[in-house]
Amino acid sequence: MTDNSRHTDKTGTTVLVLGGTGKTGRRVVRGLQERGATVRAASRAGEVRFDWDDRGTWEPALAGADAAYLVDMQDKPGVWDADAHIRELAALAAGVGVRRLVLLQARVTDKVGGKSLVAGEAAVRDSGLEWTVLRPNWFNQNFDEGVLLDSVREGRVALPAGDGREPFVDAEDVAAVAVAALLDEGHSGQTYELSGPRAIGIAEAVEEISRVTGREIEYVPVTHEEYVAELVGYEVPADYALFVADLVGQIRDNRNAEPTGTVRRVLGREPRDFADFVKDAAAAGAWNV
Repeated sequence: MTDNSRHTDKTGTTVLVLGGTGKTGRRVVRGLQERGATVRAASRAGEVRFDWDDRGTWEPALAGADAAYLVDMQDKPGVWDADAHIRELAALAAGVGVRRLVLLQARVTDKVGGKSLVAGEAAVRDSGLEWTVLRPNWFNQNFDEGVLLDSVREGRVALPAGDGREPFVDAEDVAAVAVAALLDEGHSGQTYELSGPRAIGIAEAVEEISRVTGREIEYVPVTHEEYVAELVGYEVPADYALFVADLVGQIRDNRNAEPTGTVRRVLGREPRDFADFVKDAAAAGAWNV
């Protein structure tokens, strides 16, 4: 659906946002506040405490919320049972009166590093609550505030992505869709695959950053094994190194290279293009060294 009500005031609606200081979470918080909602931005060390590893924090965080934005822990090293954790949380949410859940997953249906990035979806579908699942592609922001930032600043982006292409999506667009799903009608029971408007390769992305910043930045394709070894050499846990390498391998294999029209359909506007993201990030000094 097209979100024609995105400017409707939602004073009186309370929303819990897990990962409230994270890449999407803080943007969801801002978008909800702009709509007039009461926001409970939760984190392990924040005023509203939520820790997936401390079940004692779950019910106090959920109490009084009408809706909740859920971000799981699939990207942390070690074993984490997304389905069991989200299923338990969803049941608790239903018990304290939460009506709606919006779950952030990923546009990756194959296992990466032995983990399923869509493992929590069945849990929210089975919750008996209104639910929406978001499956975004790789974020634009991986280049300016995420896993690729240091490499871009160093001028050498080495990845096992080959010549694969990815329709990078902007975290602002993902957050805007999340806000619509949390506050507006018509999104219940939907799984939204979220992408940017066009697919580009890592080489093209790096060239765009280089052109705008005036800095020499190169893309160096490496093998899967070389990349894992490099990360382990930086004292990254081996299981997490494999997780990241497998995730990059999705780009190499063009597994999610086809852009979707979901952002336009939900928000009634085009998604942010990677080139526009680069201009704004460069102007903000993201890659200054």
